[in-house]
Amino acid sequence: MAELDESWMVDTKLANQLGARAFGITQENIEEVIRTRLQLFKAVYPALSQCQQIRHIQSNQMKQILWYLWLPLAMQLASYRQQLGRPLIQGILGGQGTGKTTLTAILTLILSQLGYRTLSISLDDLYKTYSDRLALRAEDPRLVWRGPPGTHDVHLGLTVLDQLRQADPLLPIQVPRFDKSAQDGAGDRCKPEVVESADIVLFEGWFVGVRPTNPDSFDTAPPPIVTDADKAFARDMNARLVDYIPLWERLDKLIVLYPSNYRLSLGWRQQAEHQMIATQKMGMTDAELQQFVEYFWRSLHPELFIKPLITDPAYVDLVIEINSDHSVGAIYRPGNFNNEACNR
Repeated sequence: MAELDESWMVDTKLANQLGARAFGITQENIEEVIRTRLQLFKAVYPALSQCQQIRHIQSNQMKQILWYLWLPLAMQLASYRQQLGRPLIQGILGGQGTGKTTLTAILTLILSQLGYRTLSISLDDLYKTYSDRLALRAEDPRLVWRGPPGTHDVHLGLTVLDQLRQADPLLPIQVPRFDKSAQDGAGDRCKPEVVESADIVLFEGWFVGVRPTNPDSFDTAPPPIVTDADKAFARDMNARLVDYIPLWERLDKLIVLYPSNYRLSLGWRQQAEHQMIATQKMGMTDAELQQFVEYFWRSLHPELFIKPLITDPAYVDLVIEINSDHSVGAIYRPGNFNNEACNR
């Protein structure tokens, strides 16, 4: 690795007060934090610079994200795991394009360097089988796509998370996996992954940790919840969230990847689809994609379900804002944000 210029790391170590407080950095412990983080930086940077998920990020930008977000977050998760004395279940909530998959891959690499076994599970891995979803759609034709509340096997999720928390080395755990390409793109379960245990479980998904809201909020809901049918669908999806609460109660911590504007997910998805089409792969047209994304906004609108969470320290431990160019914005704990947002 080329010689590392460490000056900017030290000079700006407390420049972001919200981020510093989010990771427990104070004037009293900053020097020790810097030394520990710098050692870890040098250990993981060579492997991280070759990671496929972040090859599109420029080197200088990647170093700063590594220094200000990925390293302190991984160190924080390791600390939580030590305090718990059992496997940590870390929830990660984020919509399309917010970088959930990238974050889990990076954290897995760094935590491995720290000596922790990490397992990633997506809410997608808990989808009901293809045949079960066909039966569900026959009962409710509005469930045209997998994804909304009701299309997952919550009991399966509870079983797996409980087994992972108990970490019995004599009982291998079958972790469900989902193949989105199966059944001509409709998706179906595939062979489960068998693991003995994990120190840290990263459980991510587009509505992981989301809780029901007041049904009256749909009377004046934002678009695309417009018609009476839209409002009825939104209320029904809201009611189905009750079934997921026991699953969210298994989470020890919850991170929210929060875009500066929820509408960005449409543009991000369009970029991805255009790239797929450019490489001769199947992709949606812009019109099809808009219909697809708005379907999910009708089921669980970000303004009604995710926005309230980012100011609620009862359920959320860390918020990471995502800018339009996928760079990282403010990093804060909900309680700290309320008091210090004006200092960003």
